[in-house]
Amino acid sequence: MFDIGFSELLVIAVVALVVLGPERLPKAARFAGLWVRRARNQWDSVKQELERELQAEDIKRQMQDVRQGMQDTENQLRASGEAMRRQAEQMQQHSDTLAQQVRAPAPAEQPPIWRMRPSRGWRRLKVQPLRPPPRKLRAMPLLMPRQKRLRARSARHERTRLRRKFAGGTPG
Repeated sequence: MFDIGFSELLVIAVVALVVLGPERLPKAARFAGLWVRRARNQWDSVKQELERELQAEDIKRQMQDVRQGMQDTENQLRASGEAMRRQAEQMQQHSDTLAQQVRAPAPAEQPPIWRMRPSRGWRRLKVQPLRPPPRKLRAMPLLMPRQKRLRARSARHERTRLRRKFAGGTPG
């Protein structure tokens, strides 16, 4: 580009003063400033429009990448779904064969199990089904930590003392 220094600007100002004169120079300066402002505004609008177009292209490219990624993910999910379906079918077939084997008649009943007890002789063992575990195990009061037991005991005594006091009983 071309450079204009201070000395060149001074020469242009002196020539404009001589050519235009002191009366028309301010109008000419305003007119030149107006044209410069318009040129800058036009240049800025062109620059902003180019930037907007570049951003729009970038957004389109990003959307295309996201769509491609979504399609890839969808294809992977479909493939894994198909694999899971095939495995489920194989497991179903396997469970059907196992069920058929279980439903098959059992061989002859096994003889009872005998055991020797020292005092009573031979005894037949009874096979009992397993019991389910209890739903909720209660904590035994003796298994609580000492401080907790003492706190519970003192609260119980305090309630009893207050009940007797307000009921007209003997003070505790």
